[in-house]
Amino acid sequence: MPDSWLDIAPDAQFGPATLPYGVFSTGDDPTTRPGVAIGDQVLELGAAARALDAPFADTVSGPDLDALLAAGRPVWDQVRAAVTAWLTDPAHEAAVRPHLVERASVTLHLPFTVADYVDFYASEHHATNVGRIFRPEQEPLTPNWKHLPIGYHGRSGTVVVSGTDIVRPTGQRKPPTEPVPVFGPSARLDIEAEVGFVVGTPSPMGERVAVDDFADHVFGVFLLNDWSSRDLQAWEYVPLGPFLGKSFATSISPWIVPVSALESARVEQPAQDPEPLPYLKGSQPWGLDLRLEVRLNGHLISNPPFSQMYWTAAQQLAHMTVNGASLRTGDVYASGTVSGPEVAQRGCFLELTWSGKEPLRLPDGTERAFLEDGDEVTITATAPGPEGTRIDFGEVTGRILPAR
Repeated sequence: MPDSWLDIAPDAQFGPATLPYGVFSTGDDPTTRPGVAIGDQVLELGAAARALDAPFADTVSGPDLDALLAAGRPVWDQVRAAVTAWLTDPAHEAAVRPHLVERASVTLHLPFTVADYVDFYASEHHATNVGRIFRPEQEPLTPNWKHLPIGYHGRSGTVVVSGTDIVRPTGQRKPPTEPVPVFGPSARLDIEAEVGFVVGTPSPMGERVAVDDFADHVFGVFLLNDWSSRDLQAWEYVPLGPFLGKSFATSISPWIVPVSALESARVEQPAQDPEPLPYLKGSQPWGLDLRLEVRLNGHLISNPPFSQMYWTAAQQLAHMTVNGASLRTGDVYASGTVSGPEVAQRGCFLELTWSGKEPLRLPDGTERAFLEDGDEVTITATAPGPEGTRIDFGEVTGRILPAR
């Protein structure tokens, strides 16, 4: 992996191996436009492409990443190769440097228009823990769990960029001590540390997408926090599943890591038994060795390992379209809560505190069963890159505001 002509420390965030895409504005220019993060700088992608007379300049010069997502894999590869060359070949420095801005000075925005949002339930450790919490006398996994990736259709209009405050949701809930439901703010507000995927290339209605076609349709990967009201969810979810307990907010990180940046992070997924049906089998592994960290008010509380996920993103995409459902540019789907076998690897408070029975004790002496007003949650992640480099995903952060 060639070094950049920029002065970037070896352990700096967003080295040349990552080059994630985002959308930014500045105090001097409130216009939103695509950018690429490199070290502590952001390259204004459209301006650089015009300066170097790149054939894709129009595609990357809009207010967001929508046109780039829709352009498809050949253009994605062309843009990434060009940006890599611009930022690593000193011959391009004079043309490129005027289009770099300090990352600390920019405002980051939702990077693309969210078309649809689907959330899965793909961690066997998470699903087993949840089953043991809610069905202690029964098998923790439902009979269908190892046969198909379970998911629900969420609300695209409440997907927000990192840094957006989250208002505590209000709704119906039924405390165990009450004979009838009550109305009010959620008392069991939770997080779900997840990994998200955004579709670029659409598919026609009535056609399936194969597991091996994952990289031709999915543009990039990012971090996602599927905020969850466990008390609203518990009362409403039978028989149709999550609704108001999930739809109030979903936060995503502002930087989208291209799928092509993750070749060195690909690993075999855990063994699947029973063997999946043929449409869920592919010829190449699509497990990903992402290492997440979850912090509450700056304190590290969990290290969920994405490599342990039972169902891969490629299998999820195949299942999502097996009935003929179409894909649209900007479709988002999420992995579901990422959890590992250890207590310190659980990706939500429901598991970490065993439904509030074992509260977390923080370094300042306070305890948390679920989130309190004013709490701030930050999820970060890295993955191995080529030649010992590191792929950075940035962060997704949200702070809880009181109910309105």
